[in-house]
Amino acid sequence: MENDIQAIQKAGEVVSEFVINYGFQFIGALIIIVLGWKIAQWIGELIFKLCVRTDMDVTLAKFFGGLAKSIILVFVGIIALGKFGISMTPFIAALGALAFGSTFALQGPLSNYGAGLNIILSRPFVVGDTIRVQGVTGIVEEIKLAQTELINEDGEIITIPNKCIIGEVLVNSHLNLIAEKEIGIAYDVDPEIAIKAIHAGIAKIEGVASDPKPLVGIDNFGSSSIQLGIRYWIPTARYFELMYETNNEILKSLNDASIEVACPKQIVQIAK
Repeated sequence: MENDIQAIQKAGEVVSEFVINYGFQFIGALIIIVLGWKIAQWIGELIFKLCVRTDMDVTLAKFFGGLAKSIILVFVGIIALGKFGISMTPFIAALGALAFGSTFALQGPLSNYGAGLNIILSRPFVVGDTIRVQGVTGIVEEIKLAQTELINEDGEIITIPNKCIIGEVLVNSHLNLIAEKEIGIAYDVDPEIAIKAIHAGIAKIEGVASDPKPLVGIDNFGSSSIQLGIRYWIPTARYFELMYETNNEILKSLNDASIEVACPKQIVQIAK
């Protein structure tokens, strides 16, 4: 019984000594972390707003704001650990050795971060642009260090690793996406009348871009029809909706002008 009491007393003394020696350090470190987090957030938002006020691109503004916040948090962590008398020198050396040893294992993720930094600084596209890369098309929703997020008309989020963008053929059509069509008319129809009718049909749709203006002209001479090429630009967020409406109005305008859309015809002669 006495041994148990002595063990409990000894444990209490150890706890009391720990609280006395490290209690204030722990509270001080906790206060430093909370205040540092608040200050880092405030400075990050301040830098972001200052960059936006100077008409800097939103992507770059977010990058600089996040970088400033991260740097401050690193220093806050070093100061908080210093309250316990912990030196950062061994940790820095260990991190260096770990980084060297894991270079090959992290080659993919690190290349994404390097490509993301390249995109943010060189700015081949910005948030709100329409890009086509790696067989996918969408509006740039957000550019991160590791990946770029696109959104399409259906609301689907497309995530592309940044290393798959750098070095690839990238098409940036900014706000709009081009719609290209072909329609055939008979050789006995005046092409000028058909072209005017198609222009009239396109003009009825609100949302079709006026700059660049729609283009309609003779694209090819087929064996049974004159092929008219049609090119017009519409907002990416409403691409299919406006394209279907425009196609409908083009057909209506041709019908109103008594112009029949040509289709291949074949004459078969049966010999007795």
